[in-house]
Amino acid sequence: MADMSEAQTPGDHGEPFHPAGRYLVDTLAADAPSCPDDATIQLAGRVVLWRRFGSLAFGHLQDRSGKVQISLNKRELDPDQFKVWSKSISLGDFVGVRGHMWTTDKGERTVAVEDLTILNKARLPMPDKWAGVADTELRYRKRYLDLLANEESRARFLLRSQVIARIRSFLEQHGFLEVETPMLQSATSGAAARPFSTHHNALDRDFYLRISPETYLKRVVAGGFDRVYELGRNFRNEGVDSSHLQEFTMLEWYAGYWDYRDNMAFIQELITTVLDDVVGSLQVEYEGMTLDFAPPWPEVDYREAVRDATGIDLTVVSDVEALKEALREHGLLARLGLDDPGDLDQQVSYAGLVDLLYKRTVRPHLVQPCFLTHHPAELVPLARRSDSDPTRLDMFQVVVNGWEIVKAYSELIDPVEQRARLEEQVALREAGDDETMMMEEDFIECMEHGMPPMSGLGLGIDRFVALLTDASTLRDVVLFPQMRDV
Repeated sequence: MADMSEAQTPGDHGEPFHPAGRYLVDTLAADAPSCPDDATIQLAGRVVLWRRFGSLAFGHLQDRSGKVQISLNKRELDPDQFKVWSKSISLGDFVGVRGHMWTTDKGERTVAVEDLTILNKARLPMPDKWAGVADTELRYRKRYLDLLANEESRARFLLRSQVIARIRSFLEQHGFLEVETPMLQSATSGAAARPFSTHHNALDRDFYLRISPETYLKRVVAGGFDRVYELGRNFRNEGVDSSHLQEFTMLEWYAGYWDYRDNMAFIQELITTVLDDVVGSLQVEYEGMTLDFAPPWPEVDYREAVRDATGIDLTVVSDVEALKEALREHGLLARLGLDDPGDLDQQVSYAGLVDLLYKRTVRPHLVQPCFLTHHPAELVPLARRSDSDPTRLDMFQVVVNGWEIVKAYSELIDPVEQRARLEEQVALREAGDDETMMMEEDFIECMEHGMPPMSGLGLGIDRFVALLTDASTLRDVVLFPQMRDV
């Protein structure tokens, strides 16, 4: 992994080394080459390359902006000072330099060092500058080495920050207020997921890490802030794969007086704006294919897509036992992973079984950006049923590359219907489905005080950034993903 040839330990050149406390910087590495030759500049960073050639020494200094070449010339410095500086520097050291720009015979803009301060020594060797950090496990466990050695990783996380910043500015330009809601919640709702649980010693109460901020954001809307958003972590105690992490970043917003159609137009505008401003194109290359985000995105009807893929009409097959029989008749149990004896009997939720059917037979084939619309009414207990067809929801998802990156709907604001739906969830939980929502009496009481019509939306930041950076797994776009013990 590491290039040991130039590693040195503190104390190799005299007294024990004492790290510096601060260093004044007036220029970034990326800006240095544009400075005129007669300008004095001062910069600091890590030495990622260092070579000595007789009376000359060259290296690369890297800071948050990038790299710049620095040089020591024995003819321009005190000979003893040149000897000490050129031999004291090791790969990985942090140094501060003051000097002026010049251009080498090969045309590379370089900082001619006039004064050098070693700010801190590296006690372990740097990763090899050519191989980088090739071991995938090591890249995730020691991300600091990955960022030092792999330019692709540095660019990916820089783009992630730029995407989040542009999303925030877009929302604020459209009147949205950023708020914060609890990570520790007394009940789980907002998604079908298994939660993490913990105990609050001071309050002597059990809590759950939130799976969604939905009901708390709706409380804020009810309180009078009718356009709000939160960008933060959610936690779901479920499986890990290339498109799922148990700790992930979600953007969620709620807009009073909107319906799901307003959110469809708004998310399309937001995503295309981010691509234009950050990526520079509405076409994104991902694993050898071109994903075209140019609007308008097509609409795919959920029940029609399931019927076309499986032959099962969800407008007719509308309860869990009928759906189980249809799955048997159409020979779909193996495709759904339910072919072992007893697997199908364990499915107690119609919504859960429909969702599994869709995810195994339809979603993998939705590659180009599209709106998936009009989900069966049983799927989301917090969503509003359609006035024109109460068996479906005023809801959509944005699906790209077989990944759900957005879920949104017109919100249910009737407390009587909301209580009935949550009671159904409680009954399913008692029957063995541990991914259902819990009753929230305080939320129901908030609804009884009155809520405006609204539509909410969730955008998975990790999945979105992975698509924009050609990352095959979400761990590539999360700085410190959770890993198994070794």
